[in-house]
Amino acid sequence: MPDLDFSIEDAAAPPFCAAPTLLFKLRLQNREPEPVRSVMLKVQVKMQADARSYDERDRERLSELFGLPEQWSKSLKSLLWTETVVLVPAFKQDIVVDVPLTCTYDLDVLNAKYLYAVRAGNIPLEFLFSGTMFYQGRVGLQAAQIPWEKETHYSLPARLWHEMMDHFFPNSAWLRLQKDAYDALFAYKARHSLPTWEATLQQLLAQAQPAPAPPPRVEQEADLT
Repeated sequence: MPDLDFSIEDAAAPPFCAAPTLLFKLRLQNREPEPVRSVMLKVQVKMQADARSYDERDRERLSELFGLPEQWSKSLKSLLWTETVVLVPAFKQDIVVDVPLTCTYDLDVLNAKYLYAVRAGNIPLEFLFSGTMFYQGRVGLQAAQIPWEKETHYSLPARLWHEMMDHFFPNSAWLRLQKDAYDALFAYKARHSLPTWEATLQQLLAQAQPAPAPPPRVEQEADLT
């Protein structure tokens, strides 16, 4: 029965995909002589947030996820990124296949919020594998489950995710609103003839700023001469 090992060799962000996508190059190696006819491979990807360090600015951006720095010893844990299925064609000794991961820019989603906050260094990823492999055995075509302990790790440069999002959404970020809030904001924008959503929000923020305090009044001393 084939015994498969897994490793990630590279990651890239193809510029011509319909949606932001990271493409991981996954190598499968077969330790046994039986040829593999195909593999229905299930891939689970986790971000090992607790396996790297963070500077002060990172901690500020991640406070919504993990709380105050003194809480991180308990709250900082691995985050599930995504799950996908890859169909691997026939091979004998080894093969490299693409594992595409479509990425959301919805900053209300936990994994996007984490990826947006981390700007430098590498993001440690854990790839967990399961599924079914079909192979040519002594009695013909046979099937076997991939053991649950099969896994590999990869350090994803944080800049790669940010460069990809800048390519698809230049100088932009997404903000999701409830319909009643959107309708009220749209009505305000139309009522004041504001050209863009940025101008609308900037005007509202300017109005929300407290007025500067007047300078302290200096009492003049009476002239006794």
